[in-house]
Amino acid sequence: MKNSLLILMCFTAITAKSQIAIGKTTITNTSVSLEFTDAENKGIILPYVEEKSGITENGSVIFDNTDHKVKYLKGNNDWFDLSVDITGKSDIAIQQTKTELTTAKTGIGTNGADSTNGILVLTDTDKAMILPRVASPHLNIINPASGMMVYDTTKKQLAVYNGTVWSFWKP
Repeated sequence: MKNSLLILMCFTAITAKSQIAIGKTTITNTSVSLEFTDAENKGIILPYVEEKSGITENGSVIFDNTDHKVKYLKGNNDWFDLSVDITGKSDIAIQQTKTELTTAKTGIGTNGADSTNGILVLTDTDKAMILPRVASPHLNIINPASGMMVYDTTKKQLAVYNGTVWSFWKP
């Protein structure tokens, strides 16, 4: 009984907090669901996708392995290209050595892992994700992977890497 109560209390403590910091001990403010450390020159790697017709959730971000571009879904099947250069490449061998569990899914937020399709789903409707922040990623990330995404603190822009070049986007 004690063990069951202890396990229940641990799960309650974990699920009560809907904000996560990776590589750091605290988040910067209450409007953040997921935040990464600023201490290292690393970014997030988007999923390598070859068949995107089943992805229907607006705002989804992928590395399209058919044409080597970082894209996001911004309408009913309208994929927006975030890669300026079309000669990208990918490290598909890395992806092919991994076996994906088709039911794998993690939800972060107070709404839990709802019915939205995705591997990592941020479910809060009033919080954002802060990308890893790197000063001049094209200079400071020595060996970026295809599909890497960071926030460039020097240029104050979104930076995406398609396997060949960095593309920079500002609001």
